[in-house]
Amino acid sequence: MLYVSLSIGLLATLSCWIPPAVSTLWIPIGERAPTGSLDSFIATESPIALDGVLNNIGSTGSKAMGASTGLVIASPSKTNPDYFYTWTRDSALTFKMLIDTFIAGDMSLQPEIEDYVSAQALLQTVANPSGDLTDGTGLGEPKFEANGTAFTGPWGRPQRDGPALRATALIAYSRWLLSHGSESNLSTTIWPIISNDLNYVGQYWNRTGFDLWEEVDGSSFFTTAVQHRALVEGQALAEQIGKTCTACESQAPQVLCFLQSFWNGDFVVSNINDQKGRSGKDANSILGSIHTFDPTAACDDPTFQPCSPRALANHKAVTDSFRSAYSINLGIPEGTAVAVGRYIEDVYMGGNAWYISTLAAAEQLYDALYQFDRLGRLDVDATSLLFYRDLDPSIQVGSYPSSSELYANTTSAIRRYADGYLTIVQKYTPSDGSLAEQYSREDGSPVSAADLTWCTSFPPFWAFGVHFDVS
Repeated sequence: MLYVSLSIGLLATLSCWIPPAVSTLWIPIGERAPTGSLDSFIATESPIALDGVLNNIGSTGSKAMGASTGLVIASPSKTNPDYFYTWTRDSALTFKMLIDTFIAGDMSLQPEIEDYVSAQALLQTVANPSGDLTDGTGLGEPKFEANGTAFTGPWGRPQRDGPALRATALIAYSRWLLSHGSESNLSTTIWPIISNDLNYVGQYWNRTGFDLWEEVDGSSFFTTAVQHRALVEGQALAEQIGKTCTACESQAPQVLCFLQSFWNGDFVVSNINDQKGRSGKDANSILGSIHTFDPTAACDDPTFQPCSPRALANHKAVTDSFRSAYSINLGIPEGTAVAVGRYIEDVYMGGNAWYISTLAAAEQLYDALYQFDRLGRLDVDATSLLFYRDLDPSIQVGSYPSSSELYANTTSAIRRYADGYLTIVQKYTPSDGSLAEQYSREDGSPVSAADLTWCTSFPPFWAFGVHFDVS
């Protein structure tokens, strides 16, 4: 497998972009029902969240002093816990949001994106405890010092989702560059970074590693799902620019086949091939579904699309597991939003609710609504029936066209359900709009690392602050 080292400073010519005549969002989010208080919260939180992201990016971010240009720190927190490092996964998810925001019309973000590309080109060459670029093993290193040097302390390594997520973010940017006449620059600058990451995914996807929570050494649903997406989109981009991605073409079907191993007939077992002995009900799986959301797809079970029967059944299984686990959830019935954590066995920092997990529960439902509206129908089968029964106890297995009263009533109920998760986040967000890593299972107060970048960059509608309506 060939891995390519890039020199830095190759992006100067990318500043000559052509502004689009019309700004469009190419990955839409399902439509939200208007609710005055909640809409006001989103409108207020959006600029706070975007500023929070930019404040945590070196070298000019106000809370990232000492971080190298283009590197994202996970949090300004340096003690209990110390998150003043740059994680490949968190950085990629953050810049995927910034790239989507840029594509939607915020052209001021392009210098940040260019800095990220340059920083990642250099970071790929840094030898570290996971390995180096010679055989690609170094790409599985989860985190680096904020100045871009290797972190050499003990950690859960390797983590194999980072390269896939970075490739996906840069593929999104590449498609924009292609549509604006920058193909030559793409081929010589960004594609080599993407190619390294795709080669890593193709070579190492079937080996175990640590999950996105950095605790379980095994096979992770989230990791496998985002790896499949990266290979599929990587193959499409390679064909567009006249490149080859042998790993994409040969391994994507194998990864998709393996993804089915996580489904146990009732829900997604988020980690397999491990020795932890957990239930498997984990927000890992909801995050996997929304980060592989394809707005052009049907409600496909094999890829666990947000509207698929499997994904909806899993949504119920995961969120229901927290109903009796947290004091702030007590008495809330099924089919009504609750605070969501990582997994019920969690003990880290007290095992609290996470803003990320609660927002993910909302986003999956919004994504599903978009897919239902685009397809013009809502299908209920034996797998998804219990999810729908929480919203309408009388609903039966069947296919309901968008013209039907049941479709209208059910989708309205799903919108209210999704809005409920945002309302919980609203309830437990401090008055200054900052989002910590967690909020207390007992009283909802912020817990753990302050100003977590992943929170402020997630989900996408924070960044846009608009009511998503896709034409």
